Amino acid sequence: MKKYIAIASAVLVCAAASAQGGKPERPNPDAYQFTTVKEIPITPVKNQFRSGTCWCFSSLSFLESEVIKAKNIKDESAYPDFSEMWVVRNAYHDRALKYVRLDGKLNFAAGSDFGDVLCIVRDYGLVPQDKYSGMNYGTDLPVQGELDAVLKGYVEAVVKNSNRSLTPVWSKGFDGILDAYLGPVPDFDAAAYRDSMGIDPDDFVGFTSYTHHPFYTQFAIEVEDNWRWTPSWNLPLEEFMAVIDNALENGYTVLWGGDVSEIGFTRDGLGVLVDKEAKVTAGSDQEKWVGKAEEKPAEASGPKIAPEAEVTQESRQKSFDNKQSTDDHGMHIFGIAKDQNGTKYYLVKNSWGESGKYKGIWYMSENYAKEKTLNFVVNRKAVPKDIKKKLNIK
Repeated sequence: MKKYIAIASAVLVCAAASAQGGKPERPNPDAYQFTTVKEIPITPVKNQFRSGTCWCFSSLSFLESEVIKAKNIKDESAYPDFSEMWVVRNAYHDRALKYVRLDGKLNFAAGSDFGDVLCIVRDYGLVPQDKYSGMNYGTDLPVQGELDAVLKGYVEAVVKNSNRSLTPVWSKGFDGILDAYLGPVPDFDAAAYRDSMGIDPDDFVGFTSYTHHPFYTQFAIEVEDNWRWTPSWNLPLEEFMAVIDNALENGYTVLWGGDVSEIGFTRDGLGVLVDKEAKVTAGSDQEKWVGKAEEKPAEASGPKIAPEAEVTQESRQKSFDNKQSTDDHGMHIFGIAKDQNGTKYYLVKNSWGESGKYKGIWYMSENYAKEKTLNFVVNRKAVPKDIKKKLNIK
């Protein structure tokens, strides 16, 4: 999942805000005081660094928590640590084969989707980090711009070949590049290791909530990183959010994908849906004719919590349709918190290292999740019974 920011749209929003008296400001993290309500065990925060592999880091973090829960692991030193680059390697291999079969009519880039990880786990198994680090090119953390470009150039050359037929060794050449950058395939039984962890990719189910497809049916979300066209179940917004809450309340974590290009998603561990209208009323035509809104008594000095926008099924759909909710990032929800006003937030593990005020953990408001979540994945056991029945999920 790549980070695409709609520059033109952002310019229009800022211009409109300026005309009305100033643009929205990023929320100040010092204004927020959080209390944890529910927290599910997770493995340590990792750092995807200079790679577009959040989809893999978040998915494997999610699977690691699944193992911790299923095996009731109490000792943190015994937590599993799965190799991200094993998944990345095999995903790139599969993608190259499909790209060539489709004559290059497929997105070929670093970003991908949760369904990709589950397919790799099913078809290739899992490998622990100490068996395959993927750091075969001289850095301690992923730096993959060169790798991404070389792989893209290779498959483009194969597609454009002038031999009128493909050689039988082009895929071996592609795998040779992966060997050079990430390391050769280890002598390890990845399928047996996956099974020993008790992981069955069929145990997991994805959800979304949009009105351009019928509710209670499945469709593949139309974003380019969903190159396998993995389907998600389409639920009305309230049921969509109920699945997240039911999972967390019953000790299951949630694999999250969505938009992080909003002004309310900060480097300091906050994800809040800033109400862009609340900050721009000064100097408006309304104020000119009917005066200022009645002001509340002055609060104590200090940073103020940013007012949030309301979310509806319609606002969510509009945001997706006009490219304001984009396929930016994958993260791992593992708990619930509240702020000093009782507002609900989700505890989210990121993959940008121990950055921000909360050392790699983000607090995402319920409203932000409602509007900006494209899709999520949970264990099928975490789905409420009434929703399972509607979807005929066993």
